[in-house]
Formats: sequence, C-alpha cells, structure tokens
Amino acid sequence: MSFLRILDDRGVRLEWHTPPTRVVSLVPSDTYSLLRLGAGSRLIGRTRYCVAPSDEVAAIEIVGGTKDADVERIAALEPDLVVANQEENSRHDIQRLEALGLRVLVSFPQRVEAGLGHLARLARTLGYTRGEEPAHSVVAAAYHAHRAAEAAREARGTQPPVPVFVPIWMDPLMTVHGSTFISDLLALVGAHNVFADRERRYPLAADLGAAAALGADRVGDRDVRYPRVTLAEVAARAPELILLPDEPHPFTAADAATFAGLELPAEARRPAVLFCDGKDLMWYGARSVEGLDRLRALVDAARSGSPPPAPRTAG
Repeated sequence: MSFLRILDDRGVRLEWHTPPTRVVSLVPSDTYSLLRLGAGSRLIGRTRYCVAPSDEVAAIEIVGGTKDADVERIAALEPDLVVANQEENSRHDIQRLEALGLRVLVSFPQRVEAGLGHLARLARTLGYTRGEEPAHSVVAAAYHAHRAAEAAREARGTQPPVPVFVPIWMDPLMTVHGSTFISDLLALVGAHNVFADRERRYPLAADLGAAAALGADRVGDRDVRYPRVTLAEVAARAPELILLPDEPHPFTAADAATFAGLELPAEARRPAVLFCDGKDLMWYGARSVEGLDRLRALVDAARSGSPPPAPRTAG
C-alpha cells in the first residue's frame, strides 16, 4: 500500500511509499513555494527562470527553461518528484518525462484559491505534518489568505471595482482574459480587468481586427486567454488604472508614457499608470499570499486618486 496518493490538476494520481526527497521544479512560483515550505535540501533542479529567493536558488542546478527543459539531465538526476505547470511548461517535455517513468505533478490554477490549495498540496506531498515549521506557518498563511479571498468575493458590490488594464507584453501588445489567475487576483483586490471578456482570436490579423476570425472548430485547443490588442482598444475600454508589471516583459518609462498619452473617450477619467512587481500578479502559491496587500494598496490608491504607498519604478 502506498504511503501517499496525490491528484494533480489533470486528475492524474501520483503515489509514493515515502515522501519525495529529490525534487525538480520547472515552475518559478513553485520553486519559491517549495523553498518557503522549507524544502530547499530536497530541491535538486530548477529552471533558469526560478530566480527567487535569489540567495537560496543559487545552489540549485539549472535544468533548462520552462519551455525547453533538459529532459535527459532531469532524468539523470533521478528525481522522485518533478513539479510542472500545464501553462508554463511544454506538454512535450512533460510527456517525455513521464515516458521515462518520472512522477510529474502538474498544476493549473486559474483562481487564487486554487493556487493556495496547490501550496497546501505541495506541503502534503512532501509529507509535512501539522505544526512542522516552516511549512506550518506558510500553509496557515495560505489558509488565512483563502478565507480572506472568499470574504472578498462575498463583499463584491459594496464599492465599484476599479477598471484596470494589465499588459503582459508591449510589441505585440498583449493582455489577459478573465479566465486567468491574473484576472482573478485583480478581482480580489478590488479591480476589474477591462479585457475580461476579450478572447484571443486566430489568426493574428483577426486578433487585431483586420480579418475574420477562425471558428471554434478550427481554433481547437489553442489558448485563447491572452489576446493581442491595440492601443485604440485600450483607450475605448477606459481603464482608470494601468498596471505595468516587470515580467514577463520589463515595461519601461517610455511604455508608461505611451499609455499615459492614450486618447480616451471624452467622459473617461485619465488613468493612473503604475509599475508593479510581476510576481505579485502572476506567481501563485506562497508568493501570492505575500503580494495581495501590495496590489490592493495600488488599486486603492487609484480609486482615491492619492499617491500609492512606496511606489515602484521601472528598473
């Protein structure tokens, strides 16, 4: 009988007789969570994008990137757990790892609560017991954030959300649909993603409004959650806050000036354009617990029209 059974977000069941002691993480946010849980001695591999906490990841071997994992090197390390993500990692790499007999735990959180639940699942997978530090404190904070998230959902309507635009790339200009983790996180801190209803259209010309879009039968299983938009579309949606993260694209002061100069509808309020830490927006798990209050402060500042506390600038 197995010691431990875990279901990943694909519904795949993974089993161990003893908790994993040799772990490879192919997801930057999961690497961060594993280190916060106290699993640094078990991490034997990470991607080149797993950069935080910088002092702790430095000693962990790099095994490629998120989209180009070094499958042969990972197999040679003989991990008893590989942590991956359906969106961030290559399906082909995951399939190759599994074909080699490796146990791959694949996550795909699209809501904040799911990301927090995944953090607790990692702690359970590693065999941490109730009260064992530092995992206990991290998971306790996650459960507290989970309850706060539920309360925030119930409190919607007490004040209007701040319309917000979050680009994730500049050329081409890209943003996020409502079925993303980023959009859900924005809702929890009092904002509304102005492109929540906008799906990615195929081909590219259709996404930019210059051609007819393919039907769902021809789009197939391609991801439609990251549309390419135009500056005119952004202006038409009249955001009151534009958040510029520092990843995956490092937005600059020149980018901020472009957005600040949008020609808005006559009745629209001029948006606040603020830089923010991309990890606060995009890294689920332990990092999102830490980032919620910082994002809420930015949204509250935009709502009140006052300067945000400790404003960030482009690096």
